[in-house]
Amino acid sequence: MTDHKARQAETVYLVLAGLFITSLVTSNLIFQKFFSWNPFGLYNFELSVGIIAYPITFLITDIISEIYGRKRANKVVIAGVFASFFALLIVVVSTEAPATPWSPISDTIFKKVFGFTYIAVGASLAAYLLAQFLDVQIFHFWKRKTKGKHLWLRNNFSTFSSQLIDTASILFLLCSFGVIEWELFGMLLLSGYLFKVLFALFDTPIIYVFVYLMRRYFGIEGHGGEMELK
Repeated sequence: MTDHKARQAETVYLVLAGLFITSLVTSNLIFQKFFSWNPFGLYNFELSVGIIAYPITFLITDIISEIYGRKRANKVVIAGVFASFFALLIVVVSTEAPATPWSPISDTIFKKVFGFTYIAVGASLAAYLLAQFLDVQIFHFWKRKTKGKHLWLRNNFSTFSSQLIDTASILFLLCSFGVIEWELFGMLLLSGYLFKVLFALFDTPIIYVFVYLMRRYFGIEGHGGEMELK
């Protein structure tokens, strides 16, 4: 690979990492709003709006794992942890800063919106770390087993397993701290996991197209080939 293409590959990696971190931090900040979604009248999902951005993180780590390798994927996961803690710090400082009398958002409203952010970020990070590292490990396990073939298999198997752990862990912690009532646990677990499974099935062709274009442009040889970058 030429130096020019190596720099381009690094730029793509940074863009993917940026999208990953943005999705993760955003999902933790907006999680308190819930919505219902009934596609074609088949099933009524009741979900946190945070789930809209969250599955994107697993899509991106699978793409990075496939193209850049496990070490690069783990680095993005760790960067996401630091970004989440930094976002939490900003929320804490902003909450403690007293609002002016003419502020459109009062202290009461601000605390109501972000009051559970501490618990949400803690619960999310605990579940996220477990699920994301599990996702990367399972992805590469199936990559070795299939000798780099059947991308759809490792993409979906890793996501299905990690998303179940992630969804159950987050809800368990949020219910334990009284953020969500225990009676909603089963319904939210089913809705959240089904939504993530549907997203994983939907993102499979996206991964195929992206990986194909990346391998073709950067000249990555063979099934499961990875970039050799420093």
